[in-house]
Amino acid sequence: MFDHVAEALARPDLIRLEPRLCCLRFETMKVVSALAAVRHLLDQGRIRPGDTLLDSSSGIYAYALALACHRYGLRCHIVGSATVDATLRAQLAVLGVRLEQMAPTANLKLDQSRRVRRVEEILRDHPDHHWMRQYHDEVHYLGYRAVAERLHAELGDATPLTLVGGVGSGASTGALATYLRERAPDTELVGVQPFGSVTFGSAHVADPEIIIAGIGSSIPFGNVRHALYDTLHFTAFEAALAGSVDLLRRHAVFAGLSTGAGYLAARWERDRDPRRTVVFVAADTGHRYTDAVFARHREAAPLARLAPHQVTDQDDLALPWSRMPWRRRPAGQGLAKSRRTGR
Repeated sequence: MFDHVAEALARPDLIRLEPRLCCLRFETMKVVSALAAVRHLLDQGRIRPGDTLLDSSSGIYAYALALACHRYGLRCHIVGSATVDATLRAQLAVLGVRLEQMAPTANLKLDQSRRVRRVEEILRDHPDHHWMRQYHDEVHYLGYRAVAERLHAELGDATPLTLVGGVGSGASTGALATYLRERAPDTELVGVQPFGSVTFGSAHVADPEIIIAGIGSSIPFGNVRHALYDTLHFTAFEAALAGSVDLLRRHAVFAGLSTGAGYLAARWERDRDPRRTVVFVAADTGHRYTDAVFARHREAAPLARLAPHQVTDQDDLALPWSRMPWRRRPAGQGLAKSRRTGR
């Protein structure tokens, strides 16, 4: 029996969808990192019950940190993206979170940098607040060790494993791969990125529909360890929508847009290497994508019609889907090749 709902949400479900294709399904994935990070900070004496924890979030982490603060008797202050919806705002309000939401902007890329600047302003006025720094503090890796151990226990060593998931802040897929490789060094890591993200050099390619929130970034993230990744898939909104709709229609898994992108990439990786079992991460449910994605299900292209552009350089990336070998290169080595970004 769990003592708090956050502890229940931190345990994902592992679902076998097809031979050699599994879904690691979370209701709210970042509860894993937030809960373990807060517990670690309390154990170290860096924070105490009653303190205020502060961070920026586009949505999922805000809820996760709110739950962790509720679990351990802490206050929570979130600088939220313009994309935080009414459902989440209501939950945060009832949980006692102070939410400052950014005003809408024509360019979603500006949203992250504006939020970070606001966090810095708050810290100048309230130096006693603890900035969780979900994008940069390695404490957010800790919670994924238990998830990796469970994955290894359930799947065993019968076939080598490929893990597929959004890069985002770097903590989830980076941590899972790090801990999985302690027991199985041949574990491959496939990162999923939206076009328009600076993390792996796709900022010069604009997606006319949307930047897929949560798996990319308009600013550099310290928790992304580029040398962990073997392969990258870059997906536009239309490709991710097709993946999300197919995942629900074929397997009855109702998950977010980033999961649709991961599912698309995972199927491709599974089919190209019959020796490996592929697990993709479903970070959240599909509820906040009901209107933007699932109500448009008739627009979804059949997956059989989709295939990635195979590229070796960021300058060759093309919508709606590109695949690029990364081969565990450090950040500077790989990103320096992209001429259009000036990096």
